[in-house]
Amino acid sequence: MTQTIADFTARLPNGEEIDLAQKAGNVLLVVNTASKCGFTPQYDGLEALWRKYGPQGFEVLAFPCNQFGGQEPGGADEVEQFCKVNFGLSFPLMDKIEVNGPGEAPLYGWLKAAAPGILGTRKIKWNFTKFLIGRDGRVVKRYAPTVKPEAIAADIEKLL
Repeated sequence: MTQTIADFTARLPNGEEIDLAQKAGNVLLVVNTASKCGFTPQYDGLEALWRKYGPQGFEVLAFPCNQFGGQEPGGADEVEQFCKVNFGLSFPLMDKIEVNGPGEAPLYGWLKAAAPGILGTRKIKWNFTKFLIGRDGRVVKRYAPTVKPEAIAADIEKLL
């Protein structure tokens, strides 16, 4: 049987583990983020998507990650505070994770297998790689870090 987002868990910054099965039925955008990256201003776009489509069953799942240039060095509380102060973030951040290598989160192993990158590569190449997940819990599309959140709006609308 094919896996879906419902087969995984995630951890909140306070250490609480959540079952992603509770997200089933929603359209999700899963993103690995960083506070000190050239793409960090994309938080504004993610927040705009969340505010616009959230009432229709859309959620952003942002996973801070320090694997790319050490651009997310702070602890979970520090990251959360930075995002609220600088970007007015109202969607919940997840706990810091690894998206590549031996310590990669199982969720990211699944995402990368379900939607490989260019030429079939699985590795996440940088911060703000995005995965769009349909209401059925399956990966619809992978977006490169250079794709701005607002460019994904039409794809989100099709799924809502």
